[in-house]
Amino acid sequence: MKIEIKVEEQLGEMEVEIRCRQLTAEVERILAALRMMNNQLTGKRDGELHLINIDAVIYIESVDRHTFLYTDDAVYESDLKLYELEQRLEEAGFCRVSRSCLIQLRQIRSLRAELDRKLRVTLSSGEQIIASRQYADELKRRLGVS
Repeated sequence: MKIEIKVEEQLGEMEVEIRCRQLTAEVERILAALRMMNNQLTGKRDGELHLINIDAVIYIESVDRHTFLYTDDAVYESDLKLYELEQRLEEAGFCRVSRSCLIQLRQIRSLRAELDRKLRVTLSSGEQIIASRQYADELKRRLGVS
């Protein structure tokens, strides 16, 4: 891969151009990283690639080595792994709550203590997710509750 940077003082806004022989998984990952910088993720649904605002994502789940983005009105599949999304979205207000799930902290409606130090998290969509005891303390710390 060749990377070239040109500084042009008269340029209004930054432009990024990607030239490739074909659209590969590597190119799609580069595009996904650039879109995240612009507060967007890419997700596939019904054979189409969609741009999704990060704020619209309620939670992200990994099932059978596939990663899914859940919004109020749809579910999208992401090419990125859960750990990649976790690293990139932590500053955007996402927190891991189990081995297979990240939630957006702003989408939490309520918390309820469960057995074995687990937490039942109710999201704005009404969906309930169990935060495992391994991640529950970090979740409470990020929310500022004890």
